[in-house]
Amino acid sequence: MVDTFSILLTHALIALAGWRIIHRDDLDREDPPEQDAEPAGFNLRRNRQHRDQGS
Repeated sequence: MVDTFSILLTHALIALAGWRIIHRDDLDREDPPEQDAEPAGFNLRRNRQHRDQGS
């Protein structure tokens, strides 16, 4: 009986904590990132070639 109660209590508290985290107003709200001055990534070489050629 005590084992069942302790398992139910801990799971209920974890569920309550998850519920409160999911329903926060500031969850996953942030400003968009700023644009980079220089391109970076897979197309870096191609972008530099186009920029140097003037196209």
